[in-house]
Amino acid sequence: MHPTDFFKCLADDTRLNILLLILRERELCVCELKTALGASQPKISRHLALLKKTGIVTTNRQQQWVYYRLAEQLPHWCRQTLEQCAANNDAFIASHVQRLQGMGDRPERLKKYCH
Repeated sequence: MHPTDFFKCLADDTRLNILLLILRERELCVCELKTALGASQPKISRHLALLKKTGIVTTNRQQQWVYYRLAEQLPHWCRQTLEQCAANNDAFIASHVQRLQGMGDRPERLKKYCH
């Protein structure tokens, strides 16, 4: 992965929040990210498409839901950058984590929030 492409993705608040939440939760679907970030589904999907095209995230389909996770082939330095950012900036995603936790556990989330 070219460093410029990686850092361009991190330069956007929405994409950075998405990546830090995925790093924290291991994988999330669009409806979970939509609720956590308080953003529209098209906006979240657009940013996820760019992250996937860049090779930062990959998908895992489970029935009708598509879950996004960090790509296994993501270079170590990229993963370290995200981990360092997460470890030193709790306040940056705190409100998003709180909204995500307010959704309940995954089966409850899927039933209530993911249509």
